[in-house]
Amino acid sequence: MTGQRYNGPIIDAHHHFWDLRLGKHGWLEGGDPADELAPLRQNHLVADYEAFAAPQKIVASVHVEANWDPADPAGESRWLDTLERSPGIAARYVAHAALLDPGAERLLEAHAANGRVVGIREILSWHPDPAKRRLPDNDRMDDPRWRANLARFREHGFSFDLLITPHQFESTRRLVADFPDIAFILNHCASPIDRDAEGMKRWRDGLGLLAAAPNVAIKISDPVAYDPQWTRESLGEVIDACIEAFGPERSMFATDHPVAGLHIGFAEWVDVFKDATRGFSADEQAALFEGSARRWYRLR
Repeated sequence: MTGQRYNGPIIDAHHHFWDLRLGKHGWLEGGDPADELAPLRQNHLVADYEAFAAPQKIVASVHVEANWDPADPAGESRWLDTLERSPGIAARYVAHAALLDPGAERLLEAHAANGRVVGIREILSWHPDPAKRRLPDNDRMDDPRWRANLARFREHGFSFDLLITPHQFESTRRLVADFPDIAFILNHCASPIDRDAEGMKRWRDGLGLLAAAPNVAIKISDPVAYDPQWTRESLGEVIDACIEAFGPERSMFATDHPVAGLHIGFAEWVDVFKDATRGFSADEQAALFEGSARRWYRLR
């Protein structure tokens, strides 16, 4: 154990850009100017991100799909390609594909034609409480048509970014076991969304269930989404549980900028993570902050 805070280079494994002038992000249009999402209803582009990232020694990053116009998911990557940025920033993309759509096979081929696209995300989050779910149904991971398109990830070398809730951990366990040659990366600490004792136990137990599969990794990102009145202790407990389950080699730091900024500052989150991981060895810290993301997202 070093007892030292990490001070090396960082890879941010999850962030977003958007330009509202393009009219491609319907979820950010309109709305009450005073509601919680109001700070997100502005452009978040390269210069904004680099102003936060550069002082933290972020040397590379992964751009994750930001709910771009579903009529043209590949258009997001084409737009990203036009953005001037420092080397390493948005060096890899996780693009969107709805695997039940009739055109999913052609879309995956279009994504594969872009060398920066290394993964796919389809948000699958379901919860018994309708107010906490992102999808109305909870059977996609078992649908043979959905699985047939997931199987095509093998020919394209794609990983799959999983945004789910603990109520889906058992179906996810079956999925990752049935596709052992596809890499799955859990988003946002695997969503510790139910904060009572029973809910947190369900989440912690589920981390161990999923971590038993060697083809699953976890991004420790945006825990404040489920803990807006956070303390360093409450965030530290989540960080510790993720790393305890997956180990440093399958856990990676990420910001979820700008969404996490609704509840925590960019530099503040980096500081919290550095404090929470100061007890790890230098090699383990390097894996958490850089090495795991570099390996799982195939960054040079």
